[in-house]
Amino acid sequence: MNSHTSTTIEKVLYTAKTRTTGGREGKAQSNDGKLDILLSPPGTSGAGTNPEQLFAAGWSACYIGALGLAAKTLGTALPKDTLVDAEVDLGMTDGAFFLQARLQVQLPGIAPELAQQLVDLAHQTCPYSKAVHGNIAVTTHLI
Repeated sequence: MNSHTSTTIEKVLYTAKTRTTGGREGKAQSNDGKLDILLSPPGTSGAGTNPEQLFAAGWSACYIGALGLAAKTLGTALPKDTLVDAEVDLGMTDGAFFLQARLQVQLPGIAPELAQQLVDLAHQTCPYSKAVHGNIAVTTHLI
């Protein structure tokens, strides 16, 4: 098995375990039974979701957690109605598949300068943001 990592984890906090069959027209299940979903290709009328939606949901949830940590670091409270709209594009360039993403972040009641600090700090903390940094085009907008 080949693997490439730039950082070795010293202490594993959690391991997600899933089994997927059938690819984009299949099914994915977690070993604990909490995830059991049908998959379908993006843009089709299939009953399931697709990897891009799952990635967008996972990243935005993780990113809100990172915003909370950033808020604690900067001595402020994260608004209860904080939200992140994540858009993940699947596209092609020169015949090869690529992803790109946009995060729309809403931090109601937070001054724009502080909100930008929170957004920047969250990208330094969120494992999803770190995983894609330098690998895909990402834009983040405060709304």
